[in-house]
Amino acid sequence: MLVKNQFLTELKNFGLNSYESKLWTALLSRGVSTAGELSDIANVPRSRSYDVLESLEKKGFIIMKIGKPIKYIAVPPSEVVERVKKNIRQEADVQTKTLESIKSSELIKELAELHSQGISIVEPSDLTGALRGRSSLYNHLEFMIKNAKKSVTIMTTSQGLSRKAEAFRHALTKAKERGVVVRIITPSSKETEEAVRMLKGVAEVKHSASLKSRFCITDDKEVTFMLLDDNAVHPTYDTGVWVTSEFFSKAMSNFFNSEWKNL
Repeated sequence: MLVKNQFLTELKNFGLNSYESKLWTALLSRGVSTAGELSDIANVPRSRSYDVLESLEKKGFIIMKIGKPIKYIAVPPSEVVERVKKNIRQEADVQTKTLESIKSSELIKELAELHSQGISIVEPSDLTGALRGRSSLYNHLEFMIKNAKKSVTIMTTSQGLSRKAEAFRHALTKAKERGVVVRIITPSSKETEEAVRMLKGVAEVKHSASLKSRFCITDDKEVTFMLLDDNAVHPTYDTGVWVTSEFFSKAMSNFFNSEWKNL
């Protein structure tokens, strides 16, 4: 049975490896079959077929039919999707509970102490780094917002505001509750209207038609600025630089404040 490589690659979304994908699709094409038959159809070594079929059975993709020889029955793909979703939710719940229990454990206290000792001997100028990919950028921006004590200052694009309102609304709300002042400058467009509504009561937003810049400053101590136009770069190639420097951060804040007064 010939199955396109792209099709097999997409089956990774189901959590299947190459052999599992091949045997499952082979069984789907037959409905019911033996391990030997499936091995020949899928071009999977017979020595591996039984282990792989056992794995598929545990994952809920197939059912083993009792008898001699042992045969396997394919579970309908629509049902498989529901089973995979259920398994992912259950695994996520278990992982979340485990991590929550770790947060208050001695392990975290010891790791935090190690981090504090390490940071104390690091020069502030060394606390800089390159951030590659929008996912990494947003993870770091959220970290900055969560640790802000006085101010969060953001300049972003229309598309950027929409993404940030969705991604950081909870963190910005918590910051506001801590007394942090949140200010944002962004171009005015239809894209920003919903985002501004989402951030109402959390952030003060002003619009600028001419400015096009992307950065975030917290407490006038650290800044992350993006190097590329988000409208012209794929999210995986988006790039930013994080700098911990009061001198540089205040210079950026002065630029922001100057524009803020004129808007």
